[in-house]
Amino acid sequence: MREMRDTLRATFGRVLGLENRRRAQRPGRLEHIDEARKLTIYLPPGYERGDARYPVLYMQDGQNLFEPERAFIPGQHWRLGETADNAISERTAQPMIIVGIDHGGDARIEDYTPTRDPSRNAGGGADQYARLLIEEIKPLIDSRYRTIPSETGVGGSSLGGLVTLYLGIKHPDVFSKLAVMSPSVWWHNRAILQEVDRFEGPRPRMWLDVGGREGRDTLRDARTLRDRLRAKGWTTGDLAYAEDARGDHSERTWARRVRKVLEFLYPPV
Repeated sequence: MREMRDTLRATFGRVLGLENRRRAQRPGRLEHIDEARKLTIYLPPGYERGDARYPVLYMQDGQNLFEPERAFIPGQHWRLGETADNAISERTAQPMIIVGIDHGGDARIEDYTPTRDPSRNAGGGADQYARLLIEEIKPLIDSRYRTIPSETGVGGSSLGGLVTLYLGIKHPDVFSKLAVMSPSVWWHNRAILQEVDRFEGPRPRMWLDVGGREGRDTLRDARTLRDRLRAKGWTTGDLAYAEDARGDHSERTWARRVRKVLEFLYPPV
């Protein structure tokens, strides 16, 4: 009986200690910058203490990531701050800075597509968007926050996933981690696949996913992209591919998957 009591006390003590550590761990905080674009910066728990430096993940469609009142569909946001807090505090992901970049409103299609589609008379501004990110936004963040400039990732969903893939292929020297979620491979007759076939260079670590309820063509495109990437040398060590059987094309679904994205791209050290 005494041994049972001691075991219960020890177990309770461990659980209580873990819970107290979680409560003592202050959540990350958000800051905002409105210059080249409106930016929302997530600073991880503990940032205000010490002088540690952190990798940075730049995310497209910043309106939908952190604050429900700013989401395109009110209330449907990624809860990315809370998700990052949980992954970091439970030590399933290393601390990182996340920068949400607001899309340019009516210019979103221009910014997020690498080629101009004559049938839609739209698109093709991804290279200009890359210059904005690399030459203006990234230097701004690196100058204001304790970043590790050489450890930079980029991510997004839908057209944001398409431009993320394009940025990683065109600038692998800048972006070493990619979160490619439900990418719009279909754009301009799947022109992005030709970019993948032409790719030569260091392979960024990449998360690629798709929802099972996004449609047969979307699922086919994601699998084709996966196969093209593997043909270019990506392996299971640097390419994670996931199919979410219940996933549709929505912020709610991406919010459900994003913790796994953070854990793969930023595994605990």
